[in-house]
Amino acid sequence: MFDVRPCRDRDELARAFYGIGQYFGRFPEEDWLDRWTRIHELGRMHAAFDGDEIVGGAGAYSFDLSVPGGSLPCAGVTVVGVYPTHRRRGVLRSMMHGQLGDIHERGEPIAALWASEETIYGRFGYGLAAWCGEIKLPREWSSFAKPLERRGHVRFVTPEEAQELFPPVWEELRRQRSGVFARPPAWWEVRMLWLPPEEEANPKRFVVLELDGSVAGYAIYRTHLEFDNGVSTGRTEVIEAVATSPQATAELWRYLCDIDWSSKITCSLLPPNHPLFLLLANPRRLFFRTGDSLWVRLVDVGAALSGRKYAAEGRIVFDVRDATCPWNEGRWVLENGHAERTEEAADIALDVDVLGSAYLGAISFAELRDALRLEELEPGAVERADALFAWRPLPWCPEIF
Repeated sequence: MFDVRPCRDRDELARAFYGIGQYFGRFPEEDWLDRWTRIHELGRMHAAFDGDEIVGGAGAYSFDLSVPGGSLPCAGVTVVGVYPTHRRRGVLRSMMHGQLGDIHERGEPIAALWASEETIYGRFGYGLAAWCGEIKLPREWSSFAKPLERRGHVRFVTPEEAQELFPPVWEELRRQRSGVFARPPAWWEVRMLWLPPEEEANPKRFVVLELDGSVAGYAIYRTHLEFDNGVSTGRTEVIEAVATSPQATAELWRYLCDIDWSSKITCSLLPPNHPLFLLLANPRRLFFRTGDSLWVRLVDVGAALSGRKYAAEGRIVFDVRDATCPWNEGRWVLENGHAERTEEAADIALDVDVLGSAYLGAISFAELRDALRLEELEPGAVERADALFAWRPLPWCPEIF
């Protein structure tokens, strides 16, 4: 095992980040570190040491993540990487153990991440808990199934205006959907609304949708202008489009699909049940490609299960296996929205990553049973568990962190 501890200064932070930053081409520069430390606490970047040499890093944001019916403190795990000089020597395992211990001490009952590779994090207790996908919609196939009676008004705003107008819409999304993290003002400024100098020729555009006298949605997008023999072959890249109601969603996407000189509309990170699929007359023309999004880890099983709401009343006993966080090992009874330890016989036996997969309601216990990921010890237990954990709408995290 390698020595793992939080970074003490910017130099250690930069060297720890280089564990993954090297794959992006260069050592982090001072202006990048200035921006990053505004949204990431120095002490939340763990470094792995081989003697005095840093050979890997693992960071985490201090998030509040929306869960079914509420919100919980969450470690948003990020920038995890190992130097290629030390691969396959246990550096990652050392960092994951150290980081999870730190998360537990901080009292954060869950952790979440986007996995660069699907096979990495299951062994540390993270379970695939939500889906997303990307679209590539030819503009000529962007007609709606039913004509839209336009009621809203879209207008451009400056980054300074967006700093005030966008956050309430995002907070409404957090209220409606699980899997969405709270964004502090600095996050909006340095992540979402920042205009990098190298993108001056193709900057982000910011618009708000006003409906019935108030802001009901916003979009961040870029236009990529290209011509082939005098015909536009450009595209509209939708970075983020969020609205507070079905009408606002339709209005916002009608605007985005109608932008001139675009032959295609692209967007990543849409959930499989986004309204756009049924708004369009030809949804297969979205060419939707699905993949995994959030992976969830229950760091404190009792607090995590007690911290979300449930779709029905019921009672279930889980026998949880957790090789990385031994404080979670054992049987837990969930009843009336509260989880506590028990000596009763278990209804379902499973690893903690499987419980993380079911946590947000996107993946059912029946699906996990059929994939041989859990043991149903009591007949009908899976059906009872699914009645409890089912939640709509499905989780959606519109941003990779």
